[in-house]
Amino acid sequence: MSFDDLMAAGSIAAARAAGKARIEGKDYVMRDGDVVDFRFNV
Repeated sequence: MSFDDLMAAGSIAAARAAGKARIEGKDYVMRDGDVVDFRFNV
Protein backbone atom coordinates (compact mmCIF):
# COMPACT_ATOMS: atom_id res chain seq x y z
CA MET A 1 0.00 0.00 0.00
CA SER A 2 1.11 3.54 -0.40
CA PHE A 3 1.85 5.79 2.55
CA ASP A 4 -0.93 8.17 1.51
CA ASP A 5 -3.48 5.31 1.50
CA LEU A 6 -2.28 4.23 4.94
CA MET A 7 -2.61 7.72 6.39
CA ALA A 8 -6.07 8.19 4.84
CA ALA A 9 -7.26 4.87 6.32
CA GLY A 10 -5.74 5.53 9.75
CA SER A 11 -4.39 2.03 10.42
CA ILE A 12 -3.03 -0.98 8.59
CA ALA A 13 -6.14 -3.01 9.43
CA ALA A 14 -8.42 -0.30 8.03
CA ALA A 15 -6.33 -0.02 4.84
CA ARG A 16 -6.55 -3.79 4.35
CA ALA A 17 -10.33 -3.69 4.92
CA ALA A 18 -10.61 -0.89 2.32
CA GLY A 19 -8.72 -3.05 -0.21
CA LYS A 20 -5.65 -0.81 -0.40
CA ALA A 21 -3.14 -3.55 0.50
CA ARG A 22 -1.67 -5.63 -2.32
CA ILE A 23 0.36 -8.80 -2.50
CA GLU A 24 3.24 -8.49 -4.94
CA GLY A 25 5.84 -10.99 -6.09
CA LYS A 26 9.56 -10.87 -5.47
CA ASP A 27 10.13 -9.12 -8.80
CA TYR A 28 8.17 -6.02 -7.64
CA VAL A 29 10.15 -2.78 -7.98
CA MET A 30 9.79 -0.64 -4.86
CA ARG A 31 8.51 2.90 -5.37
CA ASP A 32 8.92 5.94 -3.18
CA GLY A 33 6.15 5.99 -0.57
CA ASP A 34 5.51 2.23 -0.45
CA VAL A 35 4.72 0.69 2.93
CA VAL A 36 5.89 -2.92 3.02
CA ASP A 37 4.88 -5.87 5.18
CA PHE A 38 7.33 -8.68 4.45
CA ARG A 39 5.71 -12.09 4.75
CA PHE A 40 7.72 -15.29 4.82
CA ASN A 41 7.24 -18.90 5.78
CA VAL A 42 9.41 -20.38 8.53
